[in-house]
Amino acid sequence: MTSPATARYDLAPAEVRRITAEFLAAHPTDGRFVTAVVGPDSELAAVGRALEKQVFTESFGNDATVMAAEYGPYEATSLFFVVIDRRRGMPAGVARMIESRGPGTKTVDDAPQHIGADVATILAAHGMTGGKVWDCATLAVLPEYRGGRSALLVSTMIYRTFLVLGRRHGVRHAVSMLDRGAYRNLGLIGVPMRTLAGSGPFEYLGSAENRAVHMDFPAIEQAVREQAARMRRAARPGLATLRRGGLRKLLTRRVAAGVSHRIGTGADVDDHIVVVPGEQGVFRLDPIG
Repeated sequence: MTSPATARYDLAPAEVRRITAEFLAAHPTDGRFVTAVVGPDSELAAVGRALEKQVFTESFGNDATVMAAEYGPYEATSLFFVVIDRRRGMPAGVARMIESRGPGTKTVDDAPQHIGADVATILAAHGMTGGKVWDCATLAVLPEYRGGRSALLVSTMIYRTFLVLGRRHGVRHAVSMLDRGAYRNLGLIGVPMRTLAGSGPFEYLGSAENRAVHMDFPAIEQAVREQAARMRRAARPGLATLRRGGLRKLLTRRVAAGVSHRIGTGADVDDHIVVVPGEQGVFRLDPIG
């Protein structure tokens, strides 16, 4: 089992290519991107950690030492979603879920020192008193996938994998630390969120404006589908399109509608999620289907 001492955040590019190539050879699929769901002991988890470190160092100044110290205590309860660009044979994005039943997730453990409410108060405020909790602890997309259509697809695949796997694992609550951009984007696609214990924004691990949030997991999927329908209606052209900024808003709504639809329904996404089976950490991972 992976321990904080053995978790790797620095992999040579050749090693990353070898690991991803072996996965793609063992799990052939079509489409440009595929999401691999793996436990903490998988070599692909090491690829995910390396990508986490790269993005978090560039964005927030968190190097491998910081990442190991912050996420090491949660390695055994971590599940990784690694999005691979099949065309390039390289990872494009990653997310880490940490599983618990209340205390024992990074967001819940870290929040008290920032929001002035203790763990017991936070758990009681959101009914986290026994149901399974997933902490969306990290989400990292490489810079070259943040512009244009591929950036939307990479993040869309991560969000959809979160919904599909969370449903299968019986998740009742989700929590996360979100920087300003992530908080805005999740709100745009319709994810219902409440800040923990009614808290406001605070600085956290290099993010100047961060929010600790709770999500009622069973409500997310339907809420995102409803947002897709609202954004589609709002994206219909009319006289407002001719006003200053109207076309840009129309295009933004159309893009958001498409993203929400894919996340809420799995259209063109679910067939590209590969769960690697086996006993890894606290998770038993069985293939979809």
